[in-house]
Amino acid sequence: MKESEVQINRVDWIAVSIYFALVAIGWFNIYAVVYDSQVEKSIFDLSISSGKQLVWIGTAIGLITLIMVADYRFFENLSLIIYLIFLLILIVTPIFGKEVNGQILSIGVGEFRIQPGEFAKFATALALAKVMERPTFDLSKRNYQAIAFGVLLVPIALILLQPDTGTAMVYFSLLIMFYREGLPQWYYVLGIGSVTITLLALGVDNNLYLAAIIVLVVGGMIYLGKKSWQRILAFSLIGIGLITYIYSIDFVVSKLPPHQQNRIMVLFNPDIDPLGVGWNVTQSKIAIGSGGFFGKGYLEGTQTKFDFVPEQDTDFIFCTLGEEFGWMGSFVVISLFSGLLYRLVIMAERQKTRFSRIYGYGVVSILLFHFMVNIAMTIGLFPVVGIPLPFFSYGGSSLWSFTVLLFIFIKLDSSRATQLGRIS
Repeated sequence: MKESEVQINRVDWIAVSIYFALVAIGWFNIYAVVYDSQVEKSIFDLSISSGKQLVWIGTAIGLITLIMVADYRFFENLSLIIYLIFLLILIVTPIFGKEVNGQILSIGVGEFRIQPGEFAKFATALALAKVMERPTFDLSKRNYQAIAFGVLLVPIALILLQPDTGTAMVYFSLLIMFYREGLPQWYYVLGIGSVTITLLALGVDNNLYLAAIIVLVVGGMIYLGKKSWQRILAFSLIGIGLITYIYSIDFVVSKLPPHQQNRIMVLFNPDIDPLGVGWNVTQSKIAIGSGGFFGKGYLEGTQTKFDFVPEQDTDFIFCTLGEEFGWMGSFVVISLFSGLLYRLVIMAERQKTRFSRIYGYGVVSILLFHFMVNIAMTIGLFPVVGIPLPFFSYGGSSLWSFTVLLFIFIKLDSSRATQLGRIS
């Protein structure tokens, strides 16, 4: 009993409070999306999204209770089993799952369905924490890099088979945790460089000029520190590689499904098809911009009421906040998310074991990616990839998975005084 009392006293109530604040604000915004002044259904009405979300919130509180009363060692000891279970579910999802818009994302019985790709995020974070917890595990060495990337890439491959590119992208956010644990910086230089070149290649009409400029810049950098024959060889190989890469981008994009090609093109030219593929982002920006500083008022959003923005209670729920509460409301919510992430970093750094620290940074990585990409998506700074806003967007799978992801770490943090080992 005393141990339980100590753990309750050690719960990070700041993180818990921010979680419930975000869930509550999200719930009221979901009601704003479906509110109709002509019908005036109650926010508790189970026939509309806000009522259904309240059920998900209630069950999420039940999940929180189960997590907090469980032994913290349960999550560590069974982490790999949990990971394998969700890999198995991901394997059978394309076979037994329900197809919606060409994607097989959910599995279940009747109306009760879950999206395994959402829950596999915390399972992957747990598995990575388990395999990387050993003091001898060193991400600067190739063999350990292969193990870590293997654990990360398997669920990504299975999710791409559904196909769900947006969810698969989220898993790459765990590279942030890899950086904290010692993955060499050249991986990130290469990754950021590749993304930059890709964006330039997609946004510049004449790829030949782009390739020539990049080769000259890289060649100049090589010239500063290499011997003559090494300069010539490196310059030639990099030049050939860059030109091949730039021209292969168009080929790869041409093989993507039409809707994904359109989303990429809209990023560079929002006016390419304002009544078609550019509709969502254009209307979302109009909604956010029309809110001004203080917004139009709760339940007063015109873009919301007339359904100008599709998926407004899920992927584009942030534009409802921007329209009805304006810049100030958006600032408050962004501050809450930032505060939660900052708090989680503090919690991760004070852990007594590598397992807890690594998992903590996994939580930070996933939430940060969702938060940044979802908001960037609604204001046209990132392609529309169907990523929900944590604790905010409508949906049971989304809320449950983020709740489990977060509160496993809160449980580990509250038990840190009883954990053995030390951070290396």
